[in-house]
Amino acid sequence: MTSDPPLFLGLDGEAPRFSSLPPGDVPVDGRAHFGLLGQLHAADAPVFAAALSLANWHRRHGYCSVCGDPTTPNRGGWSRACARCAAEHYPRADPVVIMLAEHDGRLLLGRQPQYPPGRFSALAGFVEPGETIEAAVARELFEEAGIAVGDVHYVASQPWPFPSSLMIGAHAVATSAALTIDTHELDDARWFSRAEVEAALRGDADALFLPPPRFAIARTLLERWASARLK
Repeated sequence: MTSDPPLFLGLDGEAPRFSSLPPGDVPVDGRAHFGLLGQLHAADAPVFAAALSLANWHRRHGYCSVCGDPTTPNRGGWSRACARCAAEHYPRADPVVIMLAEHDGRLLLGRQPQYPPGRFSALAGFVEPGETIEAAVARELFEEAGIAVGDVHYVASQPWPFPSSLMIGAHAVATSAALTIDTHELDDARWFSRAEVEAALRGDADALFLPPPRFAIARTLLERWASARLK
């Protein structure tokens, strides 16, 4: 796999653009490139996501899942082919719901153990097989925070190449404010008022929490809610 050809990312006008697989056979550690997202122009971030996701997919799928023989890149790097059984394998994205729950004008935000000190963000989780986006939002909020929700609405999405996810942003309305936190998933979860969210987004010195970084869809969800553009 060390001699794999460059991966075709698409056309920039009439000029083709490629990314090269790094040497070696192990997946690229996306965490080492996490900060790069914040430095990219909005139009370049999806290209970076595609390049990193493709690189890691190729590193993880060097062998055919049908017969076990080695596979080779195909279709400009957007599939891998098996010469033995003729199977062709395509990259996939894992759907993840990321959501805000609202109750009486307050938002529910949570803290994961790996977050920097003070950071709170939207809750999130993978969509399970056979599940709708709405069902996944309701299940994750109930499992992690113990709340029941309804009126689930899609807001926005974002490719997230750590390692290869599609973040599906949503907003839901909780039926009560009582929380039962799953301490295996979250260090903490709290309700925050609009004023408290706005103070955090402004970066006020006395803000109650540190918001998600600007390039994350969780930040987009918070900013839309705080500006009352989400109806």
